[in-house]
This record gives sequence, structure tokens and C-alpha cells, in this order.
Amino acid sequence: MDLIRIGSRGSRLALVQAEWVRDRVAKGHPDLRVEIEIINTKGDKILDAPLAKIGDKGLFTKELETALLDGRIDVAVHSAKDMPTAVPDGLEIIAFTEREDVRDVFVPNPALLGGRSPGLGSLALDEVPQGARVGTSSLRRRSQILALRPDLDVVDIRGNVETRLRKLVDEEMAGTILAAAGLSRLGRSEVSGFAFAFDEMLPAVGQGALAIEARDDHPRLTDLKAALDHLPTALAVTAERALLGTLEGGCQVPIAAHALWEAGGESGTGTLALAAYVGSLDGARCVRGARARPADDPRELGTSLAAELLERGAGEILDEIRTP
Repeated sequence: MDLIRIGSRGSRLALVQAEWVRDRVAKGHPDLRVEIEIINTKGDKILDAPLAKIGDKGLFTKELETALLDGRIDVAVHSAKDMPTAVPDGLEIIAFTEREDVRDVFVPNPALLGGRSPGLGSLALDEVPQGARVGTSSLRRRSQILALRPDLDVVDIRGNVETRLRKLVDEEMAGTILAAAGLSRLGRSEVSGFAFAFDEMLPAVGQGALAIEARDDHPRLTDLKAALDHLPTALAVTAERALLGTLEGGCQVPIAAHALWEAGGESGTGTLALAAYVGSLDGARCVRGARARPADDPRELGTSLAAELLERGAGEILDEIRTP
């Protein structure tokens, strides 16, 4: 029986995601024995500094990619939002799994609810007190929440979901912002107060999907792709990643995008609608854009919308952020 070794980060969320991939592969290919190997990344080891201060090139992926190239693992499971747009020679992203809820949610300090039960709809943004402290390590979320509520005091918060929930209470924050998909996979959706609408906060590129990476010469690539790839998600995330790559952005810049595939259209391949956001760190300036194209060329959709954003001033905003 052939062995497939899946590489995963060691957090509970990462392992839940890797276990899901393991079960999908095993179900579709019972001739394969599938095991998970934990590999710690730089982003997992450095928890006492903001992500933006330690760089974002492969922060949560480099060690997994090294293990792939060394032959220690056959497949790496990444959160697609953590994946740099450039993939090392010899590797390829073979699948994007079906997306879960792509939205960001506000997770309140229980004290903010005043005895009300938590859950979606238990709170509204205008109920967050003036000047309240909100924790997030994401510059994308920082920019967009300050665009909505410039009065808030946005502070850095690191760690896994349970650590962040504890810090809300220990550090007397009003709340934090997390991905709905991650909470759902952990079975913790009940901690959410409300979900941001897309016109309030666009998600990270690839948010809600898993990216499956492997060596490009692996003998079971076709089998693995068939078991894991979800075409509508792959088309959408490809468009988002093309936009990000054209903007020369990474995980730790205030760039957001969301593409959605719809069946039909004149081309017969369906339609992709892409929306994007580039903002300053304080949310005071931003450039938004949206366009739709036939889904047969998702990269062109991403690059063309990125070019439009650059023409309208996104480049100046990003240059200021990158300047030391």
C-alpha cells in the first residue's frame, strides 16, 4: 500500500484541516495509507512580535515547502490565505478545496454582551464602545475596521484561537476579528458577535479555502487533485492571487479581495466577479474596485483589476506602507 505523508502546522486548526484532507484522500483512494506529520513554521515559533514586523515571505509555509522538496512529506496543507503568490521551483499548488464561509467576524469580549448569549447577530458594530480596544494582527483587518470606526484603538494580538479568546478577557479588549471559516472548523462559531458584510470588510485572498501543495513530479498528483480540488473555488482563488501578485502584496499588507464564481454566461464556463480593497494602515485612504469576466481566464481578471487599482492610487498607498 502506497504511503502519502501530509505535512501540517501543529496548531489545532491546522491539524483539523490536515485531518479533513487525510480523510478525503483516504475515502477516494483506499489503496493509499495517509499519515500526518507536524512541522513547525517560523510564524508558529515567533509569537511575541507583530506579524508585520517579522516579514511575510513564507512565514507559515517555508518549512513545509522545504520538507516537500526534501521528500520528507508528499503533500502540504496550507490555509490558502497564508500562501505567497510565488511557489518554489519543483512545487505546485495542485488543489484548492471547497471554501467555507469567507467572511470575517467580530468576536466580542463576553462582558460586552451584558449577559446576552453569544452568536451571530448578538452584537452590532455600533454597539462597540467609542475608543474601545480591538485586537488583530492583520493589517488588512486593521485598515478596514478603522475605515468603519476610526475611533477604535486597534492593538496587536497573536496566538491560536483559544489564546486570542483568553487575551480578550485578560487584556480587557472589546473584541477581536477572526475568520468565520476557522471558527467553524474548530466548532467555535458560537463565539461570534456579528459577521462583516463584504462592503464593510473584504476577506484575505484565499480566505476560507485550503491550498494543497506537492512536488510537481509526484506520481499520485492526478489522484490527489481529483480527491481535493474544487473548481469554483480554484477559479476564484486564482483570480484573487493574480490580483495580489500584480500588486506585489503579501499576507501582511492591507490588500483584500473576494471572487465569486457563478454558473452560466456566454462562454459556458461561468462568470467570475471580483472585488478588491487597498487601504492605508489607518483606514483614512482606500481604493476599491470590482469587475466581472468570463471564468475561462481568472488570472486576467485579477491582473486587470489590479492594474485599475494601481492607476487609481493603490500603488502610492502601498509604497508608503512599504517605506521604512
